[in-house]
Amino acid sequence: MRAMQVTEHNSPLALQTLDTPMPAAGEVQVQVATCGLNFGDTLLVKGSYQEKPALPFTPGMELAGTITAVGEGVEGLEIGQRVVAYSGIGGLAEYAVLSAKICVPLPDQMSFEDAAAFLITYGTSHLALGAKAGLLEGERLLVLGASGGVGLTAVELGHLMGAEVIACARGADRLAICAQKGADHLIDSDTQDIRETVKALGGADVVYDPIGGDQFKAAMRASNQGARLLPLGFASGEVPQIPANILLVKNMTVLGFYLGGFAKLNPKAMTQSIETLIGWYVEGKLKPHVSNVLPLEKANEGLDLLRTRQATGKVVVQVAS
Repeated sequence: MRAMQVTEHNSPLALQTLDTPMPAAGEVQVQVATCGLNFGDTLLVKGSYQEKPALPFTPGMELAGTITAVGEGVEGLEIGQRVVAYSGIGGLAEYAVLSAKICVPLPDQMSFEDAAAFLITYGTSHLALGAKAGLLEGERLLVLGASGGVGLTAVELGHLMGAEVIACARGADRLAICAQKGADHLIDSDTQDIRETVKALGGADVVYDPIGGDQFKAAMRASNQGARLLPLGFASGEVPQIPANILLVKNMTVLGFYLGGFAKLNPKAMTQSIETLIGWYVEGKLKPHVSNVLPLEKANEGLDLLRTRQATGKVVVQVAS
């Protein structure tokens, strides 16, 4: 099978020919149709992610495809079934072997393209806003990096959960997409002062931040008493140092969230979240925004789109030809 692999950290992926893996007990073999790319994949390639697989390895944190073989003891899944999985690695290959426990059946209404754009972005936003921050109807939600993969789902879900959503992104074109997904207020981070603009709108009750750096600092100072802050990543390259005195004076809470760790900590909540989100998709309440679809051999171009923050929404690799 063909696979795009990390053979050396901080170098482009290499297209390799590998033996097709076979499932052991409790596993299934999936012919990969699509793989969703995430900013975490760029960190895996760089060697700076929370988890560091041994070299060489195949990145690709989420995949969708069709089961082609079933290991001993697997129940509830069968050959020919369409599934999606948060795999952690392995998605940028023509076949993947996965634990049957992490495979979620796909409804007929969901395309492989949408499925590969779904689990991590929507799962992160749904669990962070709901299970972690306890976002309430009528609260004011500030989303930084709102036109990116996870940010756009936070706008969409925040609107669906009844919040007043402030979307912060770079440029009119990106903000227009945020408005389409339900943002009530728009802030251009290139030209507007985030702190002053948010304060003028009444302050933020919940801050959703995959960016870090100066934007996090501005958002913190624009937050209301009792606000909850969700640092989800640091696309700016700067991990903010949080002043405890501001937390104290404003009675604020900082809630770290990492989907991979949460899935291990509370797998039941993860499963329930996926079921809820897929149900909303089937009902027409959610629609992933896929900005780029690339073939397997151009996966490096997809990663570059994420590194340079050029993508609006999700980048998907079409693995099956």
